[in-house]
Amino acid sequence: MRTLDSPWRLAGHELPNRLVLAPLAGIGNWFVRLQARRYGAGLAVSEMISSFGLKYGDRRTHEQFLRLHPDEHPVSIQLFGHDADVMREAAAIVAEAGADLIDLNMGCPVRKVCKTGAGAALLDDPDKAVAIARAAAEGSGLPITVKLRSGQRPGEESGVLLARRLIDEAGVAAISFHPRHASQQHSGSPDYRLAAELVEALEAPVILSGGLSDDEHVLRGFEQTGAAAVMLARGALGNPWLFERLLGRREGPPSAEEVTAELRWVIDRAEEHLGVERAGRYLRKFYPWYAETLGLSKAERQPLVTAPTTDAARRSLVLLGAPLAA
Repeated sequence: MRTLDSPWRLAGHELPNRLVLAPLAGIGNWFVRLQARRYGAGLAVSEMISSFGLKYGDRRTHEQFLRLHPDEHPVSIQLFGHDADVMREAAAIVAEAGADLIDLNMGCPVRKVCKTGAGAALLDDPDKAVAIARAAAEGSGLPITVKLRSGQRPGEESGVLLARRLIDEAGVAAISFHPRHASQQHSGSPDYRLAAELVEALEAPVILSGGLSDDEHVLRGFEQTGAAAVMLARGALGNPWLFERLLGRREGPPSAEEVTAELRWVIDRAEEHLGVERAGRYLRKFYPWYAETLGLSKAERQPLVTAPTTDAARRSLVLLGAPLAA
């Protein structure tokens, strides 16, 4: 019986369940992926990485984005780009770094990505999209998955047509499908009917993305579409307990003590990853997520969400009743 906690196979990898951490741009580094795995995710995908940044040797790209933790395998690294030759070389670098799978972003709607011909722009250039997927497989020798939108504009289903070509012509192992058109960004209701049709049409697995913000929406999307797995994104930010609940490992929300302890873990890992000074700046986008999970009022959350340094953030947790040391 297909349930969220049942195992499945993806390109030769036996995954323990059907929950996947989505590629979160600017967020999905090694410790965010590791956190998701700690709370039960069967697979985690990295934030998207520029194929050009890898090919041309940007040191920060290599050191920051290709860092893997031994406890997060199997792990998928997401790449984006518009040139097949560059993608071939970038994919080889990713394989050398120890990735188990490569995911290609062909659905990002952000203008600065699309204007280069990458991301969702590839929905309008299917020949190039297929060539890029082939090149990634050739360069890496790894299984390739692709993340797609339903189309660029309302009413379009170019993503559905491209999905079929990627499977048939490029040997892609799975499709991650976000059934909203790119111009919607993250607004409006996903078209789960279209996702269900794609699931029926493809022999390869389909991983559902989009609109899966909480337990109810995840369960509904999984049931309505028949997808092989679901991809959690914003709903898991500051709330890794979502994975546990969906897997039947806990009931209800976490306690305040659990949330503050987890945020301390995040602060420690960010300092390990970026150094103390950069971590202080980087984590400013994280603090509001944990404040939301804690249910803090606007006044109560202020010291945390405005913390200028990691030490200040730790002190704010003490004010919330959390001990200073774990």
